[in-house]
Amino acid sequence: MATTKIWTVKDNLERTVNYAANPEKTIDPDLKKAIHYAGDEAKTESRCYVTGVNCNADTAFEEMSAVQERFGKTGGNVAYHAYQSFKTGEITPELCHEIGVKLAKKMWGNEYQVLVATHLNTGTLHNHFVVCSTNMWTGKKFDCNEGAYWKFRALSDELCAEHNLTVIKNPTGKTPRSIYFAEKNGEPTTFNVLREAIDYGIEHSRSFEYFKWIMKDMGYIMCLNPKHRYWTIRSANSKKSVRMYRLGDEYNNEAIRRRIHENNTQHWRNAAEYEHSRKQMKRFKPRVFVFRGSFKKLKSFGGLYAKYLHYLYLMGKLPKRNQRKPLSPEMREAWRHLDRYSRQVTLVSNKKLHTLDDVKAFITDTDKEIKEVTELREKVYNKLRYCDDDDRIRELKKSRDDCTTLLRQLRKEKKIALTIIEDEPKINENIRCEIQAQNLARGRKPKERKKVYER
Repeated sequence: MATTKIWTVKDNLERTVNYAANPEKTIDPDLKKAIHYAGDEAKTESRCYVTGVNCNADTAFEEMSAVQERFGKTGGNVAYHAYQSFKTGEITPELCHEIGVKLAKKMWGNEYQVLVATHLNTGTLHNHFVVCSTNMWTGKKFDCNEGAYWKFRALSDELCAEHNLTVIKNPTGKTPRSIYFAEKNGEPTTFNVLREAIDYGIEHSRSFEYFKWIMKDMGYIMCLNPKHRYWTIRSANSKKSVRMYRLGDEYNNEAIRRRIHENNTQHWRNAAEYEHSRKQMKRFKPRVFVFRGSFKKLKSFGGLYAKYLHYLYLMGKLPKRNQRKPLSPEMREAWRHLDRYSRQVTLVSNKKLHTLDDVKAFITDTDKEIKEVTELREKVYNKLRYCDDDDRIRELKKSRDDCTTLLRQLRKEKKIALTIIEDEPKINENIRCEIQAQNLARGRKPKERKKVYER
């Protein structure tokens, strides 16, 4: 299994030389930096796995620069940086480097200069490719379009298959950084909640039909048609389905059937035993909710006060003696944002914001105050420039620091107020989903909207 990526390197040679004189500089990657990084001795075990294709590895920068100067192509995209990363523990450094050199020759042939370096500094072996963007013979720039990337990935998969390495059948897109770390920490993201539900359904199933019944009872709608290439799953309150293979290798069609078959050795006598085990299912412990205000004083208020209190009650966070657990997947996923709701409800309480109009007015007033404090701080800065008295300087610096502290607080409150407006539709939807899940759990059918007939 090898993942691949290509990106551009933009800079000019003069800046490259200046960067070489300052090796600690890590901003604005350029040609020299890319070559220096790819051939770093600390990452390649004293350059044992560095090879130049159509160039010498030790003089790669000079040779690439000479080609660019000969054709007058020293501007724009001066190089392309690519990588090929393999599955941890699946390949040796020698084979990793051999595949990287073969890939460079197949992809760029005898037309472009390429530096291939295998990095060994992490647990995952990977190849770096630094490609001169200028053709050695024609001076034409390499067209790194979408088709070039697909070709690069296809060639990489072919080489992996030749050496009996695993190939990703259904590659997924890049996961956002916040979601990646949340899933890594086991927090209830959308996919984690789905995985938890599927794992529980498989664990308590004695047949494929029983698995579908359990998932339906938990409030999930699944399309498990054997004629379909991909099976899908969604919560009863969601309109968008998720292809189950995207949840991981253990959640595709074949893996689901295999896991249910392996689970047949477990004997579940009746549905009552399933109901008892479902109540004992472990849940992820969310972050601690912090509300700096008076819960008793807010009981009599409406608007945003009441909405947040009701929302946090459904989440099982207010009051403290509330031991209930949310039923809907949407509300369980919202646990991950408890710190965000903590800041919002504290601002609503302290600033007495009853409606969204109050929040918008608060943002407008805050903007005016920020502008006034900024102008005041500028005046303090101007006075400091021409002040010679030490006592006066200390006084002005204190005023400057006070303005800075106030600005920081005002900007923070404005940011929280903006998140209140942003989260309002999502909170309403989560409350609706949770109430609907409670009604389904109690055996009540969801209320249908009455038809309105026009005369």
